[in-house]
Amino acid sequence: MGDYTTWVGIDDSADQLDIAVFYGNEDLPRHEFSVVNDTKGLGLLMKKLKTMPGEVRCVYEAGVNGYHLYRVFQKHGIACDVVAPSLTPRKPGDRVKTNRIDARKLATMHRSGDLTSIKVPKEEQEAVRDLMRGREDALEDLQMTRHRLGGFLLRRGLRYRDGKPWTQGHLKWLKGLTFENQYLQQVLEEYRLALDEATERLKRFEVRVEEAAEREPYKKLVALLMALRGVKVITAMTIIAESIDLKRYLSAPGYMDSIGLVPSEFSTGNKRRQGPITKTGNAHLRRVLVESAWHYRWAPGLSKAMKQRRKDLPADILAIVRKADQRLHKKYTRLITKGKSSKIAAVAVARELAGFIWAIGQAA
Repeated sequence: MGDYTTWVGIDDSADQLDIAVFYGNEDLPRHEFSVVNDTKGLGLLMKKLKTMPGEVRCVYEAGVNGYHLYRVFQKHGIACDVVAPSLTPRKPGDRVKTNRIDARKLATMHRSGDLTSIKVPKEEQEAVRDLMRGREDALEDLQMTRHRLGGFLLRRGLRYRDGKPWTQGHLKWLKGLTFENQYLQQVLEEYRLALDEATERLKRFEVRVEEAAEREPYKKLVALLMALRGVKVITAMTIIAESIDLKRYLSAPGYMDSIGLVPSEFSTGNKRRQGPITKTGNAHLRRVLVESAWHYRWAPGLSKAMKQRRKDLPADILAIVRKADQRLHKKYTRLITKGKSSKIAAVAVARELAGFIWAIGQAA
């Protein structure tokens, strides 16, 4: 494409877009300018880009603007790539950073093929992902509310000792608490109200998630993923929403890497040293997979509910999940026997669990 391509780097922020435009293989940008990041500014940008010669190729880093800019470019028929900031090359000795310089670098690195583009979800896919992340936020809010209430009661010498916390018995105990001091009573009532509101908010999210899981294109894949131990509706929908499309990953190791579950490595010469997992991938996926991995510490056995979930599944899917039952339990047991901590063992199991999820995605 060379001289017939116009390369456009965009450094985006909530307020404005800084643009650098290179014609072909020119060393210096032909144009540099800024536009306000609003409907009017984007309209002016589209008009200007359409007057530029050859094929126009734009690029920006995924960030505060999400995929909105990408969809505006698509609507106007202008090619645009969204790249992963964590995979953008950075020179260790480079200590100067401005919006204009960043825009230049994005354009030139895009031209040289040094950037890694990410898969942009369809609007429906992004909406489901936001639904799952909203549910995750609601869960975090509920946990924080519980911690605050628990801490308040501990400072008053009160602790529930007749069973596990946040069970029906615990909640009944909470409702029966009172303080003679009006200020303490006010705090208790507000915390209890916040707890009720956070609980109801989480329930509303989970009802909507379960409704979505019953619709296509999610229903079939949710049923297949739930054949794995430790995977129920919420986990299955999180996997689907965050992965976008399991078939886009060319291999199981590639999928594991995208979740940040592969070991870091520091090797030189004949020396090879592996460290902790990279944690550079999708944190939402990594969390649910590690949670599911804990179920494989128990010897394989099927509950009535699991038998029902596996009923009438295709033979190739059953082969995958049965292999996962045996392999992942052995993996966990072997690592514990070698003296590894349970957390390290669970993460290792989660890494291989990702491989089985990828296999189900390919067979679906």
